[in-house]
Amino acid sequence: METLYPNLILEALATVRYPGNGKNIVELGMVADDIRIDGCKVSFSLIFPKNPDPFMKSLIKSAEAAIHTRISPEVEVTITPSFLTAAPERKPVLPQVKNIIGISSGKGGVGKSTVASNLAVALAREGYKVGLLDADIFGPSVPKMFGIEDEDLFMHEVDGRQLIIPAERYGVKLLSIGLLVDKNSPVLWRGSMASNALRQLIEEADWGELDYFLIDMPPGTSDIHLTLVQTLAITGVVVVSTPQEVALADARKGIAMFTSDKVNVPVLGLVENMAWFTPEAHPDERYYIFGREGAIRLADDMGTRILAQIPIVGSICDGGDDGTPIALEDNAAGYAFMHLAHEVIDAVERRNNFLPPTVKVNVKK
Repeated sequence: METLYPNLILEALATVRYPGNGKNIVELGMVADDIRIDGCKVSFSLIFPKNPDPFMKSLIKSAEAAIHTRISPEVEVTITPSFLTAAPERKPVLPQVKNIIGISSGKGGVGKSTVASNLAVALAREGYKVGLLDADIFGPSVPKMFGIEDEDLFMHEVDGRQLIIPAERYGVKLLSIGLLVDKNSPVLWRGSMASNALRQLIEEADWGELDYFLIDMPPGTSDIHLTLVQTLAITGVVVVSTPQEVALADARKGIAMFTSDKVNVPVLGLVENMAWFTPEAHPDERYYIFGREGAIRLADDMGTRILAQIPIVGSICDGGDDGTPIALEDNAAGYAFMHLAHEVIDAVERRNNFLPPTVKVNVKK
């Protein structure tokens, strides 16, 4: 490899053009005068006109490729972006909320809302201040699960603004589109209408101080998910799936969406719901109706952790129908959700402290 010097680097970079105007990045003055050369290592800054710049990633890759092609693939290139115009600082939408956690699933029918409701109650039982937003606009079920279907919502003034007062049950603050529409009628809204309604429930409600703000997301991947990501600084998501392959395939897509460059939200872990059937009269028996440990294998493949395995128990369904989440009870099913709460707390602490995730399965066999 020939000896490196600044002009050689600039000649290579002069072949890279900024999209839209046809001029090269050297001509535009985008290459800062901080080129550093140390043997076969080269580092410098690229100055972009604004932050964010839609071409930043592609230009950095093109600059690296130009040096490797024009000079040598052995050159180690480090490029640091800088900006002429800084991005405006965004004020947090919920400044009094410490952690925002999405509860998601790749498909419907896997018990996502049951997990979200019981997790909220379990966290509240541990002494945390908890809020739960039912963001499943087209299939809100949280009002039923908390027995607040006929609850009236009121507003009051906070710092000159009229804000919705969330309902409260079992120590959890609750809001759902289901509290604002006829519970016997379908919600026939276009995507933009649903997104606007969701923003209103987030931004125009008096959530107050919360340790954990849980969001029961719609199943699948949609513009509602993008609205939530764009509106809130989400700490991470919990993905719910059953062990069967059909559900796991959709869960994998959901994980891919959250970890993509466009969304970029950490996955705190997976919950395997309906992991096995246990008869109430025989709590030590297990029947693997939907397959065995499929979510554990998926978690291992995706490099994340299993937060909990929740069995199929009649009392879980009964609690949801009666408006009394099973996490209120001191029994095996209730303990499963308390275990989930502890695992979520640990995952959030690791996320906030930039610690690597644990992938072991802490489930009693």
